[in-house]
Amino acid sequence: MIPKTFKEVIDLGDGREITIETGKLAKQAHGAVVIQSGKCMLLATIVSNYHAADVDFLPLTVDYREKFAAAGRYPGGFFKREARPSDGEVLTMRLVDRVLRPLFPKDYHAETQVMIQLMSHDEEVMPDAMAGLAASAALQLSDIPFECPISEVRVGRVDGQLIINPTMEQLKTSDIDMVIGASEDSVMMVEGEMKEISEEEMVEAIQFAHDAIKVQCEAQRKLAEAFGKKEIREYDPEPEDEALQQKIHEMVYDKSYAIAKAGSTKQERGQAFSDLKEEVFETFTEEEQEELGALIHKYFSKSQKEAVRNLTLNEGLRLDGRKTDDIRPIWCEVDYLPSVHGSSIFTRGETQALATVTLGTSREANVIDMPSYEGEETFYLHYNFPPFSTGEARPIRGTSRREVGHGNLAQRALKKMVPEDCPYTVRVVSEILESNGSSSMATVCAGTMALMDAGVQLKKPVSGIAMGLITDQDTGKYAVLSDILGDEDHLGDMDFKVTGTAEGITACQMDIKVKGLSYEILVKALKQAREGRLHILEKLIDTIAEPRPEVKPYAPKIVTKIIPGEYIGAVIGSGGKVIQELQKETNTTIVINEDPDTEEGIVEILGTDQAGIDAVIAKIESVMFKPEVGSVYEVKVIKLLDFGAVVEYTEAPGNEVLLHVSELAWERTESVTDAINLGDVLDVKYFGLDPRTKKEKVSRKALLPKPDGFRERPPRSSRNGDRRHGNRDRRPKRD
Repeated sequence: MIPKTFKEVIDLGDGREITIETGKLAKQAHGAVVIQSGKCMLLATIVSNYHAADVDFLPLTVDYREKFAAAGRYPGGFFKREARPSDGEVLTMRLVDRVLRPLFPKDYHAETQVMIQLMSHDEEVMPDAMAGLAASAALQLSDIPFECPISEVRVGRVDGQLIINPTMEQLKTSDIDMVIGASEDSVMMVEGEMKEISEEEMVEAIQFAHDAIKVQCEAQRKLAEAFGKKEIREYDPEPEDEALQQKIHEMVYDKSYAIAKAGSTKQERGQAFSDLKEEVFETFTEEEQEELGALIHKYFSKSQKEAVRNLTLNEGLRLDGRKTDDIRPIWCEVDYLPSVHGSSIFTRGETQALATVTLGTSREANVIDMPSYEGEETFYLHYNFPPFSTGEARPIRGTSRREVGHGNLAQRALKKMVPEDCPYTVRVVSEILESNGSSSMATVCAGTMALMDAGVQLKKPVSGIAMGLITDQDTGKYAVLSDILGDEDHLGDMDFKVTGTAEGITACQMDIKVKGLSYEILVKALKQAREGRLHILEKLIDTIAEPRPEVKPYAPKIVTKIIPGEYIGAVIGSGGKVIQELQKETNTTIVINEDPDTEEGIVEILGTDQAGIDAVIAKIESVMFKPEVGSVYEVKVIKLLDFGAVVEYTEAPGNEVLLHVSELAWERTESVTDAINLGDVLDVKYFGLDPRTKKEKVSRKALLPKPDGFRERPPRSSRNGDRRHGNRDRRPKRD
């Protein structure tokens, strides 16, 4: 029997719509929906265990995967099966996780898994923009406790017109590419890149996205009502003890306030809070510590957080003694590593990033192979966060989702400042050596300087800053914090990272932990961020004012040469023989790609020795050399034969032609050496293909004056004709 299905339709305008359907697939999941736009279909499911895990947090996993079958393709590699998630899939997981996580009850600790799969792909629809809607819709159909529906949309702007969920083609000409996540009453997440837009334009785009999200949230409510909204499951909440909470608050609050006000370093402050916590625990017996340990930890952290926040709200002071808009001391250095193509150190307070730049050919481009997108990145950035940067010892098990996300943010901040005609593939690597604050923004600053140190001609330098927010919902007080510490990120209500040039914003990432953040506060945060960005930008410019005019002597130089498609094979040679020998002889790297539009060959020559690069260019020009009929060329005699000499065009070494003995001089030449010798350099005239021999013909005598009284012999065909016909007629007839 065909199951009963329920459906809601969301109108996106321009004839586009999104449908949300449930009741047909994955009915054993606690919630399941299919989201469709065009031919793009996402299946989202959610399952949550009925018993809490033995942890003090929500063990939530968001998994997003794109099936290659959705695009009618096979997975690459030896094993024809989807394996570990790609960076693109990881970034989508993070986008969804950051919006969902704050809306689960704080005391809900059951293991929960959200799975979103791309089941059918449409080239006109970007599936990551619908992943948040899919996850939330599945939650609304379940009995899992969750505060309210949310959704996510992508915003683009083409020719000044804002667009919800633009196509890939529209994004190519868009000056905004942002994903916004929100509930009906609160914006919760923003991430994206821009082409130096203003703060006001960014807020306008966020408001535009929020209006569309409200419609999508309402559609989820209608679907849940039609399907039959389930009763929210009961779960065992965390135990509470008001008397214990009050007791710990009295012991902790004032002392925490004093520690926070001392303006100490991260290590000193951490030790002081650790000592205070130990002092609190010592007031309890061993039995009480064992029984109430989790609650003591919880109430200690709560009182500590309250004290730190109130210090900022009441006195405008922060944990390290700064005012709300102060930036920590900054020092920078470039050209630190002697053998890399470009390097820099950026240190801001207790956060330090060491960035390196490596220059290569298109062969080193980062290949992206996803069902929803195939392409190459010729500029990419990798971010590494080792445990020693925070004074910890823990195992390293591959690249974390956080490292992927932070690296992507820094890459988006910088990539539009790399010139379109940059001949190199550019890889930036940021090693975080210390961390207490935004290491992703330190990466942006270090990356800017390293690129300029490497001689990459950045259009403009880029800086970045992380902003924070502390609010008091009861009093209406709030404080916007510039250049936040790690503790302020944890204790605050907002983490807002903004990057840009002196002219405008290039990228942002925002996570908001409070409901109903007003656009007034958001605009203030953006404007305060601009002041901080410009301050940091001055420090970068003081260190390196502009890109180096040339790459470093030991860095590879690259020359790009366009050749007609018909010569690609000749340059490569049979089995690659010509190009391989040429690379070996010149100590260069040569890459040849064919432009699919023009069918021309794009030759990239990479090497540290200019002489080697010049030799490659000369060889390519030699291969492409094509003499013109009637033109005069200088040649060199490289071989003597009985019937002539082999000569080589001096402007195209390797291009040889036979100079026949009859073309050496007007007089009869008995021996080739009577006219020329090995190694002689002379001029010849090019006549093209000889119709009789079907070979190329050049002549030396054509450039020499004819001797006095010279009588040119008739062409061979004429002489033969005379002999065959004229002489035969004169022979006497036989009787």
